[in-house]
Amino acid sequence: MLADLAERHPTVRQTFEEAAAAISRPLWEIVSQGPEAELVRTEITQPAILAASIAVWRLWKEQGGPEPVLLAGHSLGEYSALVAADALGFAEAVRLVHRRGQLMQAAVPQGEGAMAAILGLEDAGVEAACAEIDDVVSAANYNAPGQVVIAGTAAGVARAIDACKARGAKRATALPVSGPFHCALMRPAQDAFAADLAAADIRLPRIPVVQNVDAAIADSANGVRERLLAQISSPVLWTRCVQTMVAMGATRLAECGPGRVLSPLIKRIDGAAEGFALGSADGFDAALAAEAGKGG
Repeated sequence: MLADLAERHPTVRQTFEEAAAAISRPLWEIVSQGPEAELVRTEITQPAILAASIAVWRLWKEQGGPEPVLLAGHSLGEYSALVAADALGFAEAVRLVHRRGQLMQAAVPQGEGAMAAILGLEDAGVEAACAEIDDVVSAANYNAPGQVVIAGTAAGVARAIDACKARGAKRATALPVSGPFHCALMRPAQDAFAADLAAADIRLPRIPVVQNVDAAIADSANGVRERLLAQISSPVLWTRCVQTMVAMGATRLAECGPGRVLSPLIKRIDGAAEGFALGSADGFDAALAAEAGKGG
């Protein structure tokens, strides 16, 4: 995770060390050395990804990258966006997502929940297939046109996979996840997390943040907080988030985080939008060069 950037820029390790101090866990050692069984625990995965995203964001600013006019994050990434927008302190965000991860993991016993990717079926078809199942299963992530993730009980997801295939899905595959996120099974986690968010120092973002639950921009700190809470058991409306940003004038979208996940989705959502992934040294340098060539 960010290994090549960390070799060149001390900011990466320094950011991970700040995150580690906030929750008393050696995050950089876990992401770089393992064990894998520790990293895949969502209470560790969430603060690790947040730290990686903010490390890239800090590096972007350090290296003269232009400030965005809008921000958004996918699921956990919404916390990264809020930190970047000065709506939430970094250390507090790390503690929040660590707690969020603990509660989400505890909400459903291991093996009782599942998620699956449904490809090549319209949103309405996925929703209809889930509605046929007499169990908890629903759309959890609307990632791009023809690319939806569902979540629910293990049995419900298995039956919904078959129902989606029967409706013409090109592919329907179970995902290797630690829980059924963004569905009704997460309500106990959401209820328990309410007190943590209520106590958090959340401010109105300095840069507008398009949030997942409604693809809208909150007009108050309480609005930000309410959307963060609802997000735990609600679907991520990523397609609509990107469409909102494009409609507001965004043409170039930079992905701050490990890997290259959102950039291809952005292109599927709007072919005219440019997506840059900043999580590798090559990608980071290419994005900086592209912005310099366009005058920022």
